Amino acid sequence: MTKRNLSNPKNIFLAAILLLGGTEQAFSQNGANVLTTAMPFLNIPVDARAAGMGDVGVSTSFDANASFWNPSKTVFSEKQYGVALSYTPWLKSLVNDMSLSYLTGFYKINERQALDIGLTYFNLGSIQYTDANGASLGDGRPREFAIRAHYSTKLSDEFSIAVGGFYANSNITQGLGGSGSANPTRPGNTAGADISAFYKKTGLTVAQLPLDISAGVNISNIGAKVSYGGNNQRDFIPTNFRIGSTGKISLDPYNKLAVSLEFNKLLVPTPPLRDPQGNIIPGGKDPRDITLLQGIFGSFSDAPGGFSEELREFMVNFGTEYSYSDEQGNELFLVRGGYVHEAQDKGDRKYFTAGIGARYQVFGLDVAYMIPTTRSSPLANTLRFTLHLNFGSGSNNTSGGVPEVAPAN
Repeated sequence: MTKRNLSNPKNIFLAAILLLGGTEQAFSQNGANVLTTAMPFLNIPVDARAAGMGDVGVSTSFDANASFWNPSKTVFSEKQYGVALSYTPWLKSLVNDMSLSYLTGFYKINERQALDIGLTYFNLGSIQYTDANGASLGDGRPREFAIRAHYSTKLSDEFSIAVGGFYANSNITQGLGGSGSANPTRPGNTAGADISAFYKKTGLTVAQLPLDISAGVNISNIGAKVSYGGNNQRDFIPTNFRIGSTGKISLDPYNKLAVSLEFNKLLVPTPPLRDPQGNIIPGGKDPRDITLLQGIFGSFSDAPGGFSEELREFMVNFGTEYSYSDEQGNELFLVRGGYVHEAQDKGDRKYFTAGIGARYQVFGLDVAYMIPTTRSSPLANTLRFTLHLNFGSGSNNTSGGVPEVAPAN
């Protein structure tokens, strides 16, 4: 067990954010103007398949983890129901007791309707709390979790949508400060909605080879601001916009190759520019005075650097997946690779990914590995594992469609 000493109670929230190793940072330096949110764990990629493909998932073929990436894919499942369990030792190069777990399941009601549910649990390990003078305030085990569920339906044979809701709890302060403190703390709680859409077109050809294309969009974590007590300041959660497309080509009856390109952007206010005294430069606006809807719609035009800075707030995700199938078309073995790019002044996350997968009857196993472009990255040596279980025969006929990866007959 690793105990991390936090010398100032007022910095608990900041420290927890920094422990995420690059997710939505809580500060700006060296010319950076990084977006800031509470509960950044809501956007950490949860499963090994997507992680092996450069964190793409909004437009790829269905598997049970669609609840996180794009719930509207669920209605295209070839199986009636299934579950998946993912586990990630987090920041393994720094500590040995942090982890991210994700449990998800789906059920296909009929040809045109489906349900899914997902539970994320983020274990931040053990922390030794101290006051500003170094006196011990006891040990804590901060935790965060979120549960979300969706309903998806086909509007046509090629297009589907999904709507749903989520609840998230962030207990990172463990009540530090106490009820008699000038700045007591409490767990952060929020709830909100997700909305997504998915399109799939089959039967195309390129160079006389069969080609399937798909596209998706997902706006997730549309929820109320969070307060951890203290001065009752409320912070945005990471409302996120994902969009992308995937093409899957059949090289022959046994070998297929999918290529995905996706983009995602936080729909939260960009921090305003400040003078040396910390005052907001005229023209900027304090994020504390911005409402949820103002933050979402204004996030495309509020960057102090103008349009060029807005473009830099889009993270680029590129992924590939090769699959080998048997004579019945059941995928048996998969190899994945990808790349993630984030602008230097917006977090500077840049890393390659690699992964493999195997399928046998109702079982599936995926493993992914992250390869940062810098040696000092706290995300180095990140491994993810996902176990799939899929049962029953779905009612929809996807013959010739975008093949699934998770199910196997």
